[in-house]
Amino acid sequence: MEKFLERYSSKITGVLSTFDRMIFKGHILSFFQRSSRHHYLFQEKVLFKNFGTYAKRVSEVIKDNASNLAVKEGRPRVYLNSSRDSKEGIARKIMEEDKIQEGLICVLTCVEPCLAFDVRGNKENKKLEVVLRERKCLFIYFYYQHKEFGFMHVRLQTWFPFQIQIYINGREWLTKQLDGKGIGYQRYDNSIIQVDDVKRAQEIADQFITINFAKAFDAISRQINPVMPKIKKVFSKGYYWVLDQGEYATDVMFKDRQSLEGIYPELVEHALVNFNASDVMTFLGRKLTGNFQGEIITDTKKRPQGVRIKHRMK
Repeated sequence: MEKFLERYSSKITGVLSTFDRMIFKGHILSFFQRSSRHHYLFQEKVLFKNFGTYAKRVSEVIKDNASNLAVKEGRPRVYLNSSRDSKEGIARKIMEEDKIQEGLICVLTCVEPCLAFDVRGNKENKKLEVVLRERKCLFIYFYYQHKEFGFMHVRLQTWFPFQIQIYINGREWLTKQLDGKGIGYQRYDNSIIQVDDVKRAQEIADQFITINFAKAFDAISRQINPVMPKIKKVFSKGYYWVLDQGEYATDVMFKDRQSLEGIYPELVEHALVNFNASDVMTFLGRKLTGNFQGEIITDTKKRPQGVRIKHRMK
């Protein structure tokens, strides 16, 4: 990057690096231990044979809470027949049409695959036990224009063990910060193409890692999952938060379109020619060994915004 910036310094006005798309997941760790699952049901005075009826009743509490939140905020609640529908596209359209500046945008629901509780008989001891298995259940998507994180969503599983996923975007957070500090910028889609004070903007972007994400996410989970107080009473703890996916991106800001177009073909060729299979494997966290079975592919696609180059493994 340093060589690139030095070579084209006359065409570039600034460089800004920050976290981009990030997915955090919340796990109630005690639920993944069989003895703890059984302990929870014992505290709830639920027999294993009655677990299905009990779980449905708890799920209805979560669904009703989501409906009540939507009604309270005057926001739409939409059931999606297919998990392939673009939830983000639907939410952004609602946000634009209703001119939502802050708060809940909409609540979307959809049936999707999940890892969830079920009761099965143990052939060895001839007893029922609560197990985790693959099945389908209803998920609730809460889309927000959050006062701190900007456009984001929360995905909540309505069946035990109530897995939760939170998507945020580092650039959304950064632009909120720039707005608050009166620093002008221009944004195109998910990139920043101009900033009045690049140095100050980078200093602000570097503060993203200091956020107490667990505290912020706990506050959100308490609002959308009404079962949490009961879970915390039994286990003395709530969700354990982990970063499931994270992207870190760099925006290179050019003086004008002509400055970029003049070197664009060279950049595309460099990305295609200068990365090989071993580079891609190390990017994706794999070690170079002779045991690898599969393909590593680099391909390109032309889109309205330009050329997309992707390196794929298996």
